[in-house]
Amino acid sequence: MAVGINLVYEGQLRCAATHGPSGATLATDAPVDNHGKGESFSPTDLVATALGACVMTIMGIVAERNQIDLTGTLVFVTKEMVQQPIRRIGRLPVTVTIPADKAAKVAAADRTKIETAARHCPVHQSLHPDIDSPIEFVWLS
Repeated sequence: MAVGINLVYEGQLRCAATHGPSGATLATDAPVDNHGKGESFSPTDLVATALGACVMTIMGIVAERNQIDLTGTLVFVTKEMVQQPIRRIGRLPVTVTIPADKAAKVAAADRTKIETAARHCPVHQSLHPDIDSPIEFVWLS
């Protein structure tokens, strides 16, 4: 299924993006270290955001399928840029933290299912292999 995203360049290194199916919008801005004002997500920030959202969404699908409540789970993604040989994303480590009250109710086998699914989310699978993107799970107790 194809999804269209419309982008309009607004000048000063800013874009307005509109999600075709829903009409939802978001703004992008170049980061301060690359001639922008850093007043919104940069395009590479959106890659990190997409990874975190995808990991959590896939976890949520598996959790719902198995009647597991992961409400309140936190995903933190750090975007690390490299400059050589070209400016690009070098690393996207992800930390998933499941609250103690939810973690206590998840059996070991279900944890394995959830973690495996997260590591196979479409965004994670789409990243270039040169981007180091480890996913760590913290099941609080």
